[in-house]
Amino acid sequence: MIRLFTAVAVALFMLGGPAVGPACAQGERLTRIIVAFPAGGPVDFVARSIAEPLGTHLGTRVIVDNKPGGNGAIAADAVARSTPDGTTLWLTSVGAVAVNPVLYDKLPYDVRRDFAPVSLVVSNDELLVVNVNDPASTVPEFIANAKKRAQPTPVASTGIGSIPHLAGEQLADATKANLLHVPYKGAAPAITDVMGGQVAAFFGDIPGLITQVKGGKLKAIGLAAPKRHPALPDVPTFAEQGIAGVDSNNWYAIYVPAKTPPETVAALNRAVRAVLATPAVSERLAASGAVPMASTPEELAALVRQDTEKWGKLIRDKKITAQ
Repeated sequence: MIRLFTAVAVALFMLGGPAVGPACAQGERLTRIIVAFPAGGPVDFVARSIAEPLGTHLGTRVIVDNKPGGNGAIAADAVARSTPDGTTLWLTSVGAVAVNPVLYDKLPYDVRRDFAPVSLVVSNDELLVVNVNDPASTVPEFIANAKKRAQPTPVASTGIGSIPHLAGEQLADATKANLLHVPYKGAAPAITDVMGGQVAAFFGDIPGLITQVKGGKLKAIGLAAPKRHPALPDVPTFAEQGIAGVDSNNWYAIYVPAKTPPETVAALNRAVRAVLATPAVSERLAASGAVPMASTPEELAALVRQDTEKWGKLIRDKKITAQ
């Protein structure tokens, strides 16, 4: 594997892909990928999947530095305050850059002021799952059953303002079903309660659900994406089931401090693209349910603007506030 990554790095160098800097080329500097979540979670998995090959391309050692807490603010602040030389990277989900700015009245960071976009890394479609004993096998059946109940149907999320929460709000708006949002502190307890029957359903990232779905511990009934997922080809999208407007993606992307030189950002972008194009990395990510997806910095910036507008409108319309 190392020989393969080295070959990729040499080939890209010959094509004009410089390392981040002379010190990196000599292996004298350490590069950190800051992750705002604990070790063992989906974002951490992606970070650790790309760290070694990214270091091979850049000519430096890359480590993952977990800084959870503060709804991503602790990690964001650490990156914003770091030296803008390309040795501190922030791997973040969409929430910290496109949801938090409209969910919270005050944040210790400003996405446009404090950070420079480098590239998308993976796409994470949201999957709606229910207990395996639930009579519904499709979303229309689930909604029809929900409308028959006298009480609201509880749908779990990973917290107020999370992408799973917002996907649930999209579903409620699209179907006019009486759904009760039940926020949890993370995916693990939410999944446990769906399997235990304490809540009816849960929206979550495919990487966090694929093992339980394929293992028969959860039933997947709908995908909030434009097309079916290659790892779960039998699960139809919401649109295929006649439900429009449920489109949520908890993508991950890399940022650096705002004053990082453009040539350094460009070199990092080339490195990320090279790593994601490597079969060993792309296959590892795809097997987890994440879809490798590089972009230009400009494309990432445009996506953040688009998602900030989309989620901001939903948050304002539904009067969602952080608690």
